[in-house]
Formats: sequence, C-alpha cells, structure tokens
Amino acid sequence: MTGFSGNAQAMSLVAFSAIATITLLLCVMTGPDGDDLDEFYTGYGSLSPMRNGLAIAGDYISAASVLGTGGVIALCGYDGIALALSTALSLMLLMFLLAEPLRNAGRFTMGDVLARRMPGRGVRITACLVTIAALLPLMLVQLAGTGQLLAFILGFSGDSLKTGCIIGLGALMISYAAIGGMKGTALIQILKIVMLLGSGAVVAVLMLQRFDWDPGALFSTAAAQSGIGSRFLHSGVEFAGSPAPRLDMIVSELTVVIGGACLPHVTMRMYTARSARQVRRSMSWAVSSVVLFVLIMTVIGFGATALIGRAVIAQADPQGNTAYLLGSRAAFGAQVSTAETFLFTTVTTAIFLTLLASVAGMILACANSLAHDVFAARVREMSERQEMTLARISALAVGIPTILLATLVQHHSLQPLVTLSFCLGASAIAPALVYGLFWRRYTRTGLLWTLIGGTVAVLLVMPGTNLVSGSPTAAFPGADFNWFPFTTTGLLTIPLGFAFGWLGTVVSGRRASEEQRRQYEAVEGWILAGAVRRTG
Repeated sequence: MTGFSGNAQAMSLVAFSAIATITLLLCVMTGPDGDDLDEFYTGYGSLSPMRNGLAIAGDYISAASVLGTGGVIALCGYDGIALALSTALSLMLLMFLLAEPLRNAGRFTMGDVLARRMPGRGVRITACLVTIAALLPLMLVQLAGTGQLLAFILGFSGDSLKTGCIIGLGALMISYAAIGGMKGTALIQILKIVMLLGSGAVVAVLMLQRFDWDPGALFSTAAAQSGIGSRFLHSGVEFAGSPAPRLDMIVSELTVVIGGACLPHVTMRMYTARSARQVRRSMSWAVSSVVLFVLIMTVIGFGATALIGRAVIAQADPQGNTAYLLGSRAAFGAQVSTAETFLFTTVTTAIFLTLLASVAGMILACANSLAHDVFAARVREMSERQEMTLARISALAVGIPTILLATLVQHHSLQPLVTLSFCLGASAIAPALVYGLFWRRYTRTGLLWTLIGGTVAVLLVMPGTNLVSGSPTAAFPGADFNWFPFTTTGLLTIPLGFAFGWLGTVVSGRRASEEQRRQYEAVEGWILAGAVRRTG
C-alpha cells in the first residue's frame, strides 16, 4: 500500500494527462519552423542565460538523481548528502573547466568538438558510439522506472499496465525530441526544473515546520528512526559491505564529479550559448539551481526517515527510490486537506515531468550525434532538410530499441546502469575532452584509444563490481562473480582512460605530436578564449 488517497491518485492521473498534452503542444509550437539545422540543434542560441541555465540544470537533474539521491539520503544519511554534494560539485567543474572551451570548439555535438582538431569519420563515429553507450543505461533506468513509479502512485500492480506505461511514455519522449528539437526540449526542461524546485521547496518548508524550524532536531530524529543510531550521521553506512569503505566512497564520489559533468546530454547545452559571457551566466544559474536542489533533497530525505522510519522506506523500495514521494506525503500529516492533496499532486507531476524531460534530452543528444556525426559526415553534399529528417528518424532509431530494452529490464535492480553511465563519462568522455581541449600534442590515435579503451575497460570491469552480484541488493543477488569489490569502476578505469590517451599519443610518434601541436596553437585562442567563433 502506498498510503495515497484515491483523491490524490485521481488528481495525479488527471495532472499527468494534462502535463503530457501541454508539453507536447509546447514542442509543436516551439519546434523548428523550417529546415534550419541551427534552429533544430541549438535553437539559434535564442534562450536567455537564465532560461538556458535552467535548461542545463533540468538536463543535469535526471529522474535518477531525484529518486536515487533522495533514496540514498533517506537510507544512508551522511553518505547520501556527500553524493548529492558531488552532483553539485560536478556541475561546478563543468562551469569552471570545460563550459567555455566546449562552447567555443563545438557546434552541434561532442563529435564536432573532438573532430575540430582531428577530422575524420572514425573520430565522429567513435564519438557517436560512446555517446549512445553512456546515455543508453540512464535512459533505460528512467524509462523502466516510469512504470514502477506510476504503479506506486496510482496503486496498480499489473505488469502489463507497467509495460504499457513504458511504451506510451517512451513514444511521448521520442516525439519531444523529434518535434521540438533543442528549443522544445529546453522549454520542457525549464518547466520541469521550476515545478521540481518549487514543489520541493514547499515540502521542505513543511518538513522543517514539523520540527519547529530546527534542522538539528530533524537530523537527530532521523538518526533515531534510522535503526542504526548515530552512525546515520557519519560516513560509512552506504559502503559498509565494502572491504575498503572509505576508499569506495571517495572513488564513487569522484566518479560522479568527473562523469556527471561530461555526459553528452549536458554538454550539448553549451553549444546553445551565443557568447562566452552568456555561457558563464547560464552556468551560474544552473549551479545555483542544483545547489538549491541538493538542499531540498537533504531536508526531504532526512525528513522521510524522521517521519516514517528507515525500515518503512526500505520495505517500499530496497533502493529507496520512493523516499521522496513517501516523505512528501508524510509531511502533510494524517489529515490531508484539499490544498495539501493539490500540492502532493504537484510533487508527483514534477517527478513525472522529470522522467519525460530527462529521457527526451538524452534521446535528442543521441539522435543529433547519430544524424550529424555518422550519416551527415558520410555525405558531403547532404542538404539541411535531409539532415534534419535524418535527425528525426534517428530519434526513432534510438528511442524504439530503448523502449524495448526498458520493458525487459524493468524487474531488475537498475542501480548498476546508473553507475555505468557515470563510469563511462568519467573514464572515456572526460579524458577525451580534457586532452582534446587542453593538450597540444594530443593525436588522433590517442583520442581513439581514450574513447575505445576507456569504454571497453568500464564494460569489462563493471560486471565484477558490488552492484552486479555478491550481495542481496545487487542486480543478480543469487550469483557471485564479484571480483572487483567496489561500487564503481573508477578506481581502475579513470586512470586507465587517461593512460590510454597518453599511450596512444606516444605511439603516434614525435612527428604526429608536433603536427598536432602546430594545429592546436593555430586555434588555441578561440578554443580557450573564444577569440574566433566558427559560424559554419
């Protein structure tokens, strides 16, 4: 039982239907009018810094972040706060290190950034494959979670209904990407982040009111209700089963910091800014929004544990993914007024919109890369109309297999897939971007070795981690092929990703390195400072 009244469930169903209709209309109304690639891929950079910043935050705060982070805070206390702060730190890393160079070097996709110094179809195709490999797991998690979440809120339990939700909402997400393009999905992200932060802030205020505005009382009550006492307020709960808990925690947070900043659906928003000043202001809005989100999640996560207990949250979902909703419901108390029912409906609708918007942004990033880096790069004389048609078809080509896979994995623990995406971002994409944007002697061979080597290393090591087997909460709890006893692959694969890039560059020889150095020096001014801005 979810504890949600029939009135709340009925209102949520109406709100879900309304928000799906409104957002689809927004995409139709704001989508590209003609066959203009710049409009489809970047929205002409027409968003103000505030709106672009909110869209970046919307892309960055996925449904996995909302539900997963809230769950870790509610179940693990201090470790959850450390994870939430890592997500904020990741966006700050992007802001200070990569945002301006990405905006200066890129046009539409990550392939544009990497191929600027090292042109060639091999680089673009590899960039596209790594983009899809990094985002597919996150899309699966959120699509599969859609059926579970709606079942939890609306009170149904049939597998066929859950599968129907996944298919129907997946089709809606493909429509957002194909029809709305960058500008349409940006508006949905803005609507999502405003609803999410607004409803979350109200719930957090209600939580604090229940504890007489004393955060100390909130934390101490949460510790008392956690079943583990003061350990709840110290590090080590989440990684207690690891042979090296402190090291595991540090590496996991480092993987989130490095990987989250470099995922392609987030970095693609850098190309929509019209100037270096605008990208700085956009990132300031994005970071501020994410920091506010972290504060809200901390209060609601601890509040959920304090009001209903850690055992109840774990019983509803072993990963704690329902903690945000359960905590929001508990904040209202036993007697729920019509206004509180409306507020709870706003919270559930914000989560629902987060699921829709997150996957739509990821489908768009994958479709753009597939159309622009693979197909358009192959045909030199392809018209803009043909490329835009390809981009829309690519949204279908990415979305349909994702929907089918999501229906297959919906009954398994999906935490390893979230971790896989961050590990790929940290081990393959981050080294390639850092080397490509800042290392003068970096060669084409080094780039390919980074992308391929980092990806393969993660795919080989990931099955041996704690999240896949060897524990009751793993994806395969009945099996034990756990040979790398850590939660993420970062301890091994992040150094490997950087090492592959260095080794590939060394193997290329001095002549290739010197040639790259000369080419980089010719464009260094506009990559690092925007001295020149490519327009075509």
